[in-house]
Formats: sequence, C-alpha cells, structure tokens
Amino acid sequence: MYQDINNYIKSCILCAQFNPRCQKPPGTLKPIKSPDGVWQLVSMDFHGPINPTSQCGNKYIISFTDILSKFVVTKAGRDNTAVNSREIS
Repeated sequence: MYQDINNYIKSCILCAQFNPRCQKPPGTLKPIKSPDGVWQLVSMDFHGPINPTSQCGNKYIISFTDILSKFVVTKAGRDNTAVNSREIS
C-alpha cells in the first residue's frame, strides 16, 4: 500500500504543482579563485577513527592538501578537535 501511495503522489500533476517541497532548496556554488602559488590555499580533512589505535594513542589522520599542486601532507592525531589540528599544523 505504501508503494501504491508513493507512486500515485509521484504521478499526480496537481500534487507536484501545489504541494510544497519538504527540503531546503539547493545552495549555489561559488567559484574559488585559483591560488597564485603553492601552499596559498590548503584544504584539511580528518580521517578516522582508525582501529586499532597506534601505540602512541593516535586514532585519527589529518591531511593537508595544497589545492594548486595537489601535494598532500598527513599527520597522526589522538582526536579530531580544533585544538589538536592547531597543534599538528
């Protein structure tokens, strides 16, 4: 019955015209200016938690990627907090 109702709603032109969407509209993408040199624009990502934990207690990997050259530097960290990322960088 659920599938029948779902199919009816999808095929009903009046339902599509007059029922508001339940989702927020998608945002617009804004272009990022290309950097003039290496390490001027960097992206940062956390990966983890990774099991098993290392002997030093590290269970996350933080990666820094240079947008221009795509060069990646990775470091191990104990958690994925702002304090830890500040200490690593």
